[in-house]
Amino acid sequence: MAVQAISIKCPNCGAGVAANQETCEWCHSPVYISSFNSISNMPMMQINKYASGFRKELAENPDNTELNTSIAFCYLKIKMYDEAYAAFSKAIVDNFDNSETYFYAAVSLLKGKKAFLHTRPEIDKMLELLNAALMIESRGIYYYAMAYIKFDYFKRKFLNTTPSYKDCLMKAQTFGCSKADIDHFYSVAGIDPINIV
Repeated sequence: MAVQAISIKCPNCGAGVAANQETCEWCHSPVYISSFNSISNMPMMQINKYASGFRKELAENPDNTELNTSIAFCYLKIKMYDEAYAAFSKAIVDNFDNSETYFYAAVSLLKGKKAFLHTRPEIDKMLELLNAALMIESRGIYYYAMAYIKFDYFKRKFLNTTPSYKDCLMKAQTFGCSKADIDHFYSVAGIDPINIV
């Protein structure tokens, strides 16, 4: 991932940092948020502080992939799903080979609601993003997310789809989807877990 030659401020303490720094030398906090796990236990006040810092930096550097991804994760954590999707989409345009960006963009389109409650175009977009993620990297959690959508939307509405949710569930198991992955998916999506059978 190429980093633009800019200098930014630490989103936690406001100290000046180089764009290629991963951790602030002053407060030892991450400069960018590169995964959902890195903010999963962060207090909401700190996440809001980070989001505010990223918004300020994006005003001057709107095409910075790391900033767009970082703010997208913040938005997703605080359940601002439309904003998360927009930021993930911007990050995809600037760096289209990161499978997690596609995955989390698809998850943000669920907007904290069951797949059953979405329109067909929204479901198609989620599946398109998950397929893009899978083209980059086959991961069990991606297949599980697809199985969930196909089960909760297509099976419950008695619609045919290929591959079926059962096929996706088998692929999820083949690629090592763990209970922790499944719990993570439901937690990030903001929906109650269901038993896919």
